[in-house]
Amino acid sequence: MGQFNLIQLIIIWAPPVLFAITLHEVAHGWVARRLGDPTAMMLGRLTVNPLKHIDPIGTVIAPVVLLLLHSPFILGWAKPVPISPRNFKNPRRDMAVVAVAGPVANLIMAVIWALISHGAALLTVALPWLAPLAYMGVAGVLINVALFIFNLIPIPPLDGGRVLVGILPRNLANKVDSIERFGPFIPLAVLMLLLFVFPRLLSSILGPPIAWLSQLLLGG
Repeated sequence: MGQFNLIQLIIIWAPPVLFAITLHEVAHGWVARRLGDPTAMMLGRLTVNPLKHIDPIGTVIAPVVLLLLHSPFILGWAKPVPISPRNFKNPRRDMAVVAVAGPVANLIMAVIWALISHGAALLTVALPWLAPLAYMGVAGVLINVALFIFNLIPIPPLDGGRVLVGILPRNLANKVDSIERFGPFIPLAVLMLLLFVFPRLLSSILGPPIAWLSQLLLGG
């Protein structure tokens, strides 16, 4: 997408990023509601209105900075949907199921954006004004695939860490779960460390699976 200026890139990337992080969180809340926890619904977080989910750093600053730095990955996050595990019949198992819902939502969105990209590309010959939509579809695939893979890293509070807590023996699960008290600072610190100090390590860890899945969906 090197032929676009910064404003055009933001216009192309903004809808996929907002949908990716918003529906990721809505998926957590929706599955939690199905499993007996109405907390997200009661607080008005089961909505696709991105204003209810925006985190100034994760939703706006981080993606824009990564875009400006020409990062191979565009990542972001929203305000976490509140979950009350005490409302679940089986808290450990159900929290793991709720955690998986976010990445699964990103995978589904990646497939939808791939279909949009392919469809727009086919129609661009007759309707040239659809070209930006084809690029937006590519952006949608890339952001959702990146979020799908990044969130499966088994470090709390990432979704993969919560899944790990749900399947480990209780004594080990408690040790892993204790990491979550640091909130989003751990994944943010890991991401910044890899991006600015060990960029090649970041590419070698996340690059191959992101590239493989993206190419599978986009047919490139």
